Amino acid sequence: MLLHLPPGFDPARPAPLVILLHGSGGTGAAMLRDSNLAEAADKHGFIVAAPDAGIPHDQGFVWNIPGVPTVAGTIPGPDAPDDVKFIGALIDQLAKAGCADPARVYATGLSGGGRMTSWLGCVAADRFAAIAPVVGLRAGNPLASDPTHPDPATCRPSRPLPVIAFAGDADTTNPIQGGGAKYWSYTMHAAEMRWATLNGCTAAPTTRWVAPKVYEERYTGCRDGADVAGRITVGGGHSWVVDNDALWAFLSQHRR
Repeated sequence: MLLHLPPGFDPARPAPLVILLHGSGGTGAAMLRDSNLAEAADKHGFIVAAPDAGIPHDQGFVWNIPGVPTVAGTIPGPDAPDDVKFIGALIDQLAKAGCADPARVYATGLSGGGRMTSWLGCVAADRFAAIAPVVGLRAGNPLASDPTHPDPATCRPSRPLPVIAFAGDADTTNPIQGGGAKYWSYTMHAAEMRWATLNGCTAAPTTRWVAPKVYEERYTGCRDGADVAGRITVGGGHSWVVDNDALWAFLSQHRR
């Protein structure tokens, strides 16, 4: 695991922590490099932890999302490393050491790391103040009887959780229009709507341009201020299509 501390970090003052999760077959080191999140951390004063997943694959690793096949096509067995437990222990360790403020812990990740970030929101919402999946927003597994919808039984967060997701509309690996691998299936819009339902959002969703070629779909009027936002880059592909300052602006509004 790589840990990036911002300049001037004071061990006597616990800082916000962003857990950065790599894509399938990747590594934490490559994810930290490719996301440029260390530069944003230096600018805004948060810690980045970039761990490796528990299951080796090719030259890197894949995350264990129970019941969901990895990119190798196999479902992790009962003896596979428990990545939810591992990430929880990582948070505990950094909080106990006085580095991280446990009320300001966030998760983000790319592709398979975005799906893992979504899964953490489903099963460990009490550990995070907000999440930000990138080209990988999910709200549980696809429904067996109708894969165009998420299965409500597979994502039951313990509390409302703010979500901002990033994607490109030209992504052919995890298409925002749905399809792709079996664990993808339903649309990004369906995932947003499910999170809005889970968070008790009551206002009609809005769509606005936030930057050239970037529009945002947002659900507000949510319990505990847990907005759901999806930012889509027109022409963007399967990559880190993120304005890191906008990412941090959203995450930093929230405390657990």
